[in-house]
Amino acid sequence: MIEPGTLSLFLVAVLALFLSPGPNMAFVLSHGIALGPRAGFAAGLGIAAADLVHTLCAATGVTALVAAWPPAFDLLRYAGALYLLWLAWQALRSGRADLSGQAGRASFAQVLRRAWLNNLVNPKALLFFMVFLPQFVDPARGSVPAQLAMLGVTLSLAGLLFNTVLGACSRMIGRWLQHRRGAAGFQRGVLATVMAGLALRLLLIDRPTKGF
Repeated sequence: MIEPGTLSLFLVAVLALFLSPGPNMAFVLSHGIALGPRAGFAAGLGIAAADLVHTLCAATGVTALVAAWPPAFDLLRYAGALYLLWLAWQALRSGRADLSGQAGRASFAQVLRRAWLNNLVNPKALLFFMVFLPQFVDPARGSVPAQLAMLGVTLSLAGLLFNTVLGACSRMIGRWLQHRRGAAGFQRGVLATVMAGLALRLLLIDRPTKGF
């Protein structure tokens, strides 16, 4: 349905976006360093799951309906900022056991849920899917919602692969820190700082002049 050339161009654009430092990269790296590569993978999986929800909303027109309500952008960013600040506080309160990655499946599920919610309530992510995906859609080649869905799924899978590698790379940093005095406190500090920084970023972004 989508031309191979268009799909290739889309993947190149997506890769360029992934390589640009952003909130998702910071989220994956900080959790990977503090909790281990398993947590980095969980973060990537949560982000990919949220991307699929954004894709569904964009393909069905839900995103456009949300964008038509002026306070929606502010409600989403304030909710996201409060959630991130809560995560920062939780990171500071957590003990060494949580940061050593020994929380098992509960830790994996918790990080996955954090990443999913963080991406889901990010108004910039909502706008991204509404603005970016349609640029690679050609109405002459079939159903527009189907093309949007295909592009969104492709982006989600590519993002999961990229973030899995990113989370695995955090293992080296985490291992190096384990042999340093005060490493646990430093890891908690990194995670809390990143979460607080992402919250501040949400609070400071300007509301778009169109669509909201």
